[in-house]
Amino acid sequence: MKEKITISLIKADIGSVAGHHVVHPKQLELARELLEKAKKEEKIIDYYVFNCGDDLGLLITSTKGENSPEIHELAWNTFKEVTERVSKPLKLYASGQDLLIETFSGNIKGMGPGVAEMEIEERPSEPFVIFAADKTEPGAWNLPLFRMFADPMNTAGLVINPNLQKGFTFRVVNVIKGEYVDLSAPREMYELLALIGTTGRYVIEKVFSNFDNSIVAVCSTTRLSLIKGRYVGKDDPVMIVRCQMNFPAVGEVLAPFAFPHLVAGFCRGSHYGPLLPVSLKDARCTFFDGPPRVIALGFQLCTGKLIGLNGKEPADLFADVAFDEAREKALEITEYIRGHGEFMPARLGPEEMEYTSLPEVLEKLKDRWVKE
Repeated sequence: MKEKITISLIKADIGSVAGHHVVHPKQLELARELLEKAKKEEKIIDYYVFNCGDDLGLLITSTKGENSPEIHELAWNTFKEVTERVSKPLKLYASGQDLLIETFSGNIKGMGPGVAEMEIEERPSEPFVIFAADKTEPGAWNLPLFRMFADPMNTAGLVINPNLQKGFTFRVVNVIKGEYVDLSAPREMYELLALIGTTGRYVIEKVFSNFDNSIVAVCSTTRLSLIKGRYVGKDDPVMIVRCQMNFPAVGEVLAPFAFPHLVAGFCRGSHYGPLLPVSLKDARCTFFDGPPRVIALGFQLCTGKLIGLNGKEPADLFADVAFDEAREKALEITEYIRGHGEFMPARLGPEEMEYTSLPEVLEKLKDRWVKE
């Protein structure tokens, strides 16, 4: 039996240039140095360092399995060292923002950084795509994942591939209660939709193939405000999706993002805005700290090594004119929804606003309310 490969995608906001805008090149440079050292010491097989807006992303391959203390500590120490050696000396904005717990306790989950991991047995050809978003929350993946794995109008394979016709099972997490349920589509499609339409509470964490039970997709589900009890920056989720053969094709995985659906986040994490698919070079939020962005990077896995277009540089999948119309539509939606200012539905509902600075305003006014 072949040794299984673990793909770990871990991100954190540890400081950025010009507000919540973009990471500094020296942050990327130091992170690469630290992971290259770990590779030479044979602690990991391969790595790729990138950013989406103000989030530093680490893609790591190993044979350590999911939730490996060694891999999680490597990521944690990388974020900490970049914070101490680059972010703080340069006085970058919100230095170490996502490092919410001081002492590493064996697992990076629940400490602030977002984590998506899967352990797989490599197929003869193993293409996969990593997605990273900025200025939004984990529920932003719900609609695209539903379309990838349950909507035959998006994924032709669900109709014409007998193995895909068996469908997929979605693991849905209630991020408020910390519990999950597995729902199989198409058999339980309506129950699935009943949950995942409430994106702030019910979040898709994993997707499994009903054909062979293998994992196909995994997402980070960290809600920073639930860890800290107040707004400390948006969650900025990441996701890994395997493609082709008995899974959706790369084109079917990308297609949902041609529709710039509304997601929670934007400025101060308190507003709705369209999810804008962009290339790596355009993954930097500006207008109203947005619009929320998403990147898609494609790789081949070869005995754990990351194969890209030039060395291990990935295919920058949204750097394509095919998504120009989606970008134009997203900018039009942005202008329209921002025209509402601080009125719903542009602003989030009261449950989500509880974790912003709004409670401070309510506290200030608490003795001035008069019964009618």
